Amino acid sequence: MINVLFRKLKKLFSKKESPYLALYKLLGFYPKNLYLYEQAFIHRSSSIETEDGRWQNNERLEFLGDAVLNAIIADIIYKKFPNRKEGFLTQTRSKIVQRDSLNRLAIDMGLNELMVMNRKTTSHNHYIYGNAFEALIGAVYLDQGYRKCLEFVEKQVIERHISLKTIAKKEVNFKSHLIEWSQKNKLEIVFELLETLKDDDKNPVFQSSVTLMGVSLGKGTGYTKKESQQLAAKIAIRRIRHDKAIQSVINELKQKQGSGKKCDIPDDPEENP
Repeated sequence: MINVLFRKLKKLFSKKESPYLALYKLLGFYPKNLYLYEQAFIHRSSSIETEDGRWQNNERLEFLGDAVLNAIIADIIYKKFPNRKEGFLTQTRSKIVQRDSLNRLAIDMGLNELMVMNRKTTSHNHYIYGNAFEALIGAVYLDQGYRKCLEFVEKQVIERHISLKTIAKKEVNFKSHLIEWSQKNKLEIVFELLETLKDDDKNPVFQSSVTLMGVSLGKGTGYTKKESQQLAAKIAIRRIRHDKAIQSVINELKQKQGSGKKCDIPDDPEENP
C-alpha cells in the first residue's frame, strides 16, 4: 500500500520527483513512520486486514486528529488574537474546524487525490476528505509530536489555505438575523433566559429559549447569555428553514393576523454570509 500512496503523491506533485520529496512538499518535513500516513488515507470501504485479523483504516487516526486539531487551532487563535474574548475565539475555531470547512480544505490540499476507497462511498458521505485531513493530523501528531504538528498546521495549512483575518471578520449574528426576519414578516420574536446552571468547574452556564408568537423554536446553552441566545437563534433559523411543521404553524399565525401572504423562509447566514 505504501507504493500506492507514493504513486498518488507523485501524480499530485510531479512524476519527476522522488516519492519522499513529494511527501515532503505535502507535509513540510520527512516522515519517520510512513505506515501512519498510508493509514490516514485508507477509507473504511477499503479497509486492510492485518496479520492478527484486525481491519485497518483511518477512523482511529481521525478520532485522534479531531481532538489534536481542535487543540492546535485553539492554540493558534489564542495567540493570534490576544485581546479577543472567549466567545470570539470559540466562534473562530468553530468556523475553521466545522465539517464543510475541513472538507473544502482537504480538497484544496489535494488530499482527495490520495484517498484509497470505494468511489461509490462518496455519494453517501460528503465529509470523507475532511475526515482524512483529521486522520492526517493524527498521523503527524503520532509521528512527530505536538510541536511539529502545530508547525505543520501553521505553515502548510493556515499560511497556504486559510485567512484567519477573513474568518475572524466573518462573525455570524444569528440573533439579529432572526429579529430582522421576524420584523420583516411582522412576527414577534422573544428571547428568554430559562435558567442559570453550573458546569463541573462551577462556571456559570446559561440556557436561553426563543419563541415566535408563543411557539417554541429553539433552546441554546452557553457560557454567556449572548452565546446561549445565539445558539437558540441558530437552531430556530434551521428549524424554520427545514421543518415543514414549523413552517405550517408560522403560516397559520400569519393568516390569523389577516395577512394572506405566506411567511418568507429566512436565509442561513452561515450558508449565505
